[in-house]
Amino acid sequence: MTSPAVSDADLANALRALAMDAVEAAKSGHPGMPMGMAEIAVALWHRHLRHNPANPSWANRDRFVLSNGHGSMLLYALLHLTGYDLPMAELKRFRQLGSKTPGHPEVGHTPGVETTTGPLGQGMANAVGMALAEKLLAAQFNRPEFELVEHFTYVFLGDGCMMEGISHEACSLAGTLGLGKLIALYDDNGISIDSDKGPIAHWYTDDVPKRFAGYGWQVIAGVDGHDVEAVDRALKKAKREKSRPTLICCKTIIGKGAPTRAGTGKAHGEALGEKEVAATRVAIGWTHAPFEIPQGIYAAWDARPPGKRAERRWTKLFAQYAERFPAEAAQFRRRLAGELPPGFEDHVGSLIADVHGKAETLATRKASQNVLENLLALLPELVGGSADLTGSNLTMAKASTVITREQGGNYMFYGVREFGMCAMMNGIALHGGFIPYGGTFLVFSDYARNALRMAALMKLRAVYVFTHDSIGLGEDGPTHQPVEHASALRLIPNLDVWRPCDTVEAAVAWICALERRDGPSALLFSRQSVAFALRDEEALGQVRRGAYVLSDTPCAKAVLIATGSEVPLALEAQKRLAEADIPVRVVSMPSTSVFDRQDAAYREAVLPPGLPRIAVEAGVSAFWRKYVGLEGAVVGIDRFGESAPAGDLFRHFGFTAENVEKAVRSVVQ
Repeated sequence: MTSPAVSDADLANALRALAMDAVEAAKSGHPGMPMGMAEIAVALWHRHLRHNPANPSWANRDRFVLSNGHGSMLLYALLHLTGYDLPMAELKRFRQLGSKTPGHPEVGHTPGVETTTGPLGQGMANAVGMALAEKLLAAQFNRPEFELVEHFTYVFLGDGCMMEGISHEACSLAGTLGLGKLIALYDDNGISIDSDKGPIAHWYTDDVPKRFAGYGWQVIAGVDGHDVEAVDRALKKAKREKSRPTLICCKTIIGKGAPTRAGTGKAHGEALGEKEVAATRVAIGWTHAPFEIPQGIYAAWDARPPGKRAERRWTKLFAQYAERFPAEAAQFRRRLAGELPPGFEDHVGSLIADVHGKAETLATRKASQNVLENLLALLPELVGGSADLTGSNLTMAKASTVITREQGGNYMFYGVREFGMCAMMNGIALHGGFIPYGGTFLVFSDYARNALRMAALMKLRAVYVFTHDSIGLGEDGPTHQPVEHASALRLIPNLDVWRPCDTVEAAVAWICALERRDGPSALLFSRQSVAFALRDEEALGQVRRGAYVLSDTPCAKAVLIATGSEVPLALEAQKRLAEADIPVRVVSMPSTSVFDRQDAAYREAVLPPGLPRIAVEAGVSAFWRKYVGLEGAVVGIDRFGESAPAGDLFRHFGFTAENVEKAVRSVVQ
């Protein structure tokens, strides 16, 4: 509770002042939401949120997500006032180059920020993933008398988040799963960007309480968002509900306190202006200069002492837990640190040797499932799933146990929710303790693309499994044949895309994705069987470098670069060309991004300068010009596919050894 000298209004007005001052200094930003949600923030952050500003990564902290991330100054003001390492100088540099206060919150950039938000609705979906991770981690590690994992996930969201379709995907599933420790506070201000041109009722009239009640949420409607006591009561009620997530609908006025801008669309996304800021100070009784906070308000907001006490209690509990359950405690520490288990390197080395020795001809999606069968027992942190395509993606293994409302597990049936699945996976990864993977058809990566982009931006360890990776999908036709998707995914910075050619490359792709700690990976697998590629020990060790010489010949006159199911075509064409005295090298390039990170000496050893290059992939050709140049050739497909058996399609679109041979002859002088 507040001290006698500092009222809830003082605490809220400090947030308002910092928000409008920072936006005014930047001449850019969104002051309206922070000013409108100030009392809601006081109720949550001052009375309920359990966190330790001195240790933002404390394992059992409550998670807070600002899904309406455009209101970032609310979060920055809260972090500054409660004692995080975010000095006033950084608030003064809001939205400036190199500051810790970027336009939208960025995890890993600003202490205390749990996820990068801004693309509306995704923060809400991240929060669902975090709440699911809390539930699963508790099921795995909690013991009688030892609630090691016990925290809430809170999320602020607005009308924009509600309108985005991903909120339906994620919130529907949250209700189905009964995520009782997920509490969302809805900023119902009836304003979006176009509100300066007309009332929001022209484009948004959903009955939000009924909608969420239909999802299976507890809904607390009609809360005055400017009444701290009312919000506090709603939060207490929400925390008592154990079997349902809770939505608290808070009626607010955007830009609360601004005499002429409050309640208008203009308050949403532009600075108030010097005159309005001055008038707001008078209206709310804030007599302090810009960026000036009285010490009494700092003292009242300071969350470090209670945070330190809360973490100390938990640390004591964990020490007792470690005495009773040493193996579990060691695993908990390892998983929260993101470390792979001891012996992982030796295990996967044996796995690759075994896969290489078997020399099986399989669909790479089946090869992927075989890897999962091998690794799930070793990696209890793996939590998988599929967007209603489990039997096609082959993402489920014998050791998979299904997650339901009643029980934890390691496999999630996400339903037809590709975007929601990938954004929830991001939340699971952000929470810690798990490595999430999830599957769908490659063509549906378009539905989920922005979640993949956010994972890459946040440098998350998440594995996206995309099967049915080309026209090899066959009879389902062009709606399901992803001719452009592999190249499109490769354009996302920091996303490693793997398109393996056989069982060995599939295993290496999985291993590299799991070992990677600075970004996500997309694994592209075939529906159809692909012949095993013979390779020597040197080549076997170089697969993880993204590209390598699979089959060489003395005095090569050209280099054939191929990926996935097209590698066998390149090898067959190599044989045909050898008979015509045209020696060529075959390079398998399962991951262009990984190859591009190799040193120049290795890249030039694989792709010698001066040798003509020909790329072969059942996808759009333009991407491959970066490797073959304008003078090289690409055997690709620059149109949508057809509905027919896979073999017929490959022949129809020129994916034959004869056509690859012809392409080589076209560039070899």
